[in-house]
Amino acid sequence: MSWQTKVPLIAILRGITPDEAEAHVGALIEAGFDAIEIPLNSPEWAKSIGAMVKNFGDKALIGAGTVLNPAQVDELATLNSKLVVTPNTDAAVIRQAVAKGMIVAAGCATATEAFTALQAGAQALKIFPSSAFGPGYIKALKAVLPPEVPVFAVGGVTPENLHEFMAAGCIGAGLGSDLYRAGQPLSRTVEQARAFIAAYKDAVR
Repeated sequence: MSWQTKVPLIAILRGITPDEAEAHVGALIEAGFDAIEIPLNSPEWAKSIGAMVKNFGDKALIGAGTVLNPAQVDELATLNSKLVVTPNTDAAVIRQAVAKGMIVAAGCATATEAFTALQAGAQALKIFPSSAFGPGYIKALKAVLPPEVPVFAVGGVTPENLHEFMAAGCIGAGLGSDLYRAGQPLSRTVEQARAFIAAYKDAVR
């Protein structure tokens, strides 16, 4: 079980609109990102995800976040979405996405939730909200998880603290408001994308 992209950083574009998506996703890929998540509580998410899969699907793993039910998984499958990220541990959602050939990063917080997600077929785990638990908690949780399972820190990860979560055993992180906030200028996305890529390279050196 290994993560499928070169750079294990997932860009979370919560609140992005279809009009903005192409410029921001293009900039992220140019900076070195190859996993993009558009949460389903974003405006006209199906339009954004469909267009991004068409435009950038050969360059990055593109999909959805905040996926809460199997019906949403079915809709994502029609868009050729390849990535499903959940905020919670829902075995039905995970099983459905895996059956459709998608990569699932399942949200979890406890050992029970983590193993429930793995039993349902999740290929990766996201510890959420990571900043509330801290790297020490993740390190303790990692001790009981199968070592080959990719674990992502999500929630409160910044270019400054990314290395702490990676030192605790995360292969990378999902990056939300510190990378992208709804409505921010493209220049800010470019600046933060570069900062995160540099921080990741420093952490793996």
